[in-house]
Amino acid sequence: MTRKVKLCRAINAKFRIPPHPWNEATDGSMPFAQWQYERGEKTIQFYLDFTDAKSMFEGKTVVDIGCAAAGKTLYYAKLGVEKIYGVELLESFRAEAESLAAKLGLTDKFTFIQADAAALPFEDNSIDTIIMNDAMEHVDEPERVLAECLRVLKKGGRLFVNFPPYYHPYGAHLSDALGMPWIHLFFSEKTLIELYKDAVKDRPDAQDRIHFRTSERADGTAYFSYINKMTIRRFKKILKTTGLKPVYYREVPLRRPLKLFARLPVVKEMFVSMVVFVIEK
Repeated sequence: MTRKVKLCRAINAKFRIPPHPWNEATDGSMPFAQWQYERGEKTIQFYLDFTDAKSMFEGKTVVDIGCAAAGKTLYYAKLGVEKIYGVELLESFRAEAESLAAKLGLTDKFTFIQADAAALPFEDNSIDTIIMNDAMEHVDEPERVLAECLRVLKKGGRLFVNFPPYYHPYGAHLSDALGMPWIHLFFSEKTLIELYKDAVKDRPDAQDRIHFRTSERADGTAYFSYINKMTIRRFKKILKTTGLKPVYYREVPLRRPLKLFARLPVVKEMFVSMVVFVIEK
């Protein structure tokens, strides 16, 4: 273990690991899908200043991109959808998603689809509502994903997106094992990968976590492949280059006392907890 990793581990040890669904699942506290389902309401709270749940879901054909184990997808299904599709890149989530759907009596309304969001398996103008909760920061090609969403939306259909910017205190998405806020601002990706591997090594699903978070480049170097490091600045540039104009846009501060910092150029990236926007076709 390098000196930098030892230093990072020593500092990180002073911080408590925040609650995380993976840890609850492996500790036997609650399955991941159930955890998502019970927090489904929180995933739409960001939009309620603009619209309401009925307008988003009731009687609608809906797509939930980045559904994972589909707990939140099934929460949306309970809000009166006509049909809802959970789109997820990883096939490994299917069994848990379909099991919860059966338990909730929602098998007829819900379909799990393993697919890349940059190539959605839906016809043009066929979907009323698309929601991407904590997914935009994970897709490899955000511009293509946005274009695909617009392709499949009906005229008047809406795309709802919220994501934590990369410089959020836990924007590196390592908080299942590393509790230090803003840790990715102070240590290199190489150091964090080594520390993360060490931190999860005794977990029963250690290899699954490492495989989910990291990949190797052609030269053999490891990198965090599960996030695209989406910042507010980068996202606004994407909106500008694609010509997309949200009908609703909001940057949610971490805490009310930090509201001023969340408005200041540059440093706002560290004090915005969520970027929220709605695009209407």
